[in-house]
Amino acid sequence: MQPGLIIRSSTIHAAGCYTTRSIKKGDRVCEYDGPRMTKEVADERYADRFVTYLFGYGDGNMVIDGFGTPMFINHSCAPNCETEDDNDHIYVLALRDIAAGEELTYEYNLYDSDDEEGSCHCGAPNCRGTMFSDLELARRAKNAKKATQKEARKAGAK
Repeated sequence: MQPGLIIRSSTIHAAGCYTTRSIKKGDRVCEYDGPRMTKEVADERYADRFVTYLFGYGDGNMVIDGFGTPMFINHSCAPNCETEDDNDHIYVLALRDIAAGEELTYEYNLYDSDDEEGSCHCGAPNCRGTMFSDLELARRAKNAKKATQKEARKAGAK
């Protein structure tokens, strides 16, 4: 357990990570830590699991299998934290001053997930409705367009 952080019920998702102390803008809140492995190993290990706490780092081929309090930090489209990759260590930093008792959140910016929708239910006024990054959304739209064009060509060839 990280000092000053607790896990309790969350309106965003079943459980969330809250601070028991005030945190200043720019401060490191905690480190996202756990066993490290290649994405390929993680995909094999968790092929049948619905929920994982994997965090990609570096070039995206390596992941941290979240362990401990930081794995309960929920996604929000209006986050109070962000993540920083510092020499393959993932730190959670405060985007603004955070009062004691607040739930900690950061934007997940998912880029690789079996979840087709990556649905977001953060409840923020500016909720985008997805936990996927803008780049991942663009990639998926491009792939969907290619698939539609391919189907149209197939249908026209009949």
